[in-house]
Amino acid sequence: MNIIKRLYNWVLSWSETKWGPLALFLLALSEASFFPLPPDVLLIALCLGTPKKSFRYSGICLAGTMVGAGLAYLLGYFLWQTPDGSYTGLAEWFYAHIFSLETFDEIRVMFEEYDFWIIFTAGFTPVPYKIFTIAAGVFNLDFTMFMIASAISRGARFFLVGGLIWKYGAPIKGFIDKYFNLLVTVLTVLLIGGFFAIKYLF
Repeated sequence: MNIIKRLYNWVLSWSETKWGPLALFLLALSEASFFPLPPDVLLIALCLGTPKKSFRYSGICLAGTMVGAGLAYLLGYFLWQTPDGSYTGLAEWFYAHIFSLETFDEIRVMFEEYDFWIIFTAGFTPVPYKIFTIAAGVFNLDFTMFMIASAISRGARFFLVGGLIWKYGAPIKGFIDKYFNLLVTVLTVLLIGGFFAIKYLF
């Protein structure tokens, strides 16, 4: 827990330097495959520092996460297994430190049934996005669909954060810290629920 706290403070410290936007891009990129903290942490700090640049920072965050998602997909597609089907040392390291093999197998079943909606949910909600980006490559999910779902969900998440701060400024921070994850989860449930309702009704 202390390690995460120190990591959190280190990430926030970049908001006070001229390298903040670059750090945001790299954080969003790395979070898509292995970094434990979401880029929202630094995004919120930068937006609060200069609210009028909130949408710019949201765009930087989206660009970083899209590059990271693409790289994570390629990592899963090319570097996860050897030609004989055994796991590489890289895959074993991820299973030991980032997520479990059991979780990975459960995601494979989800992909077989829901593909686009699973990526959308992982990108928009607090669900660990990195597991799904790598798994998409391992299980050979359609790359174009994967990138579209990622762009829509991550863009909606980051621009929602940026838009709230641009509109309401510092007072909205408490709301975001306390209720944002709940809000995006409810919105996702309503959106996906509405889609399936339309599908089965018509």
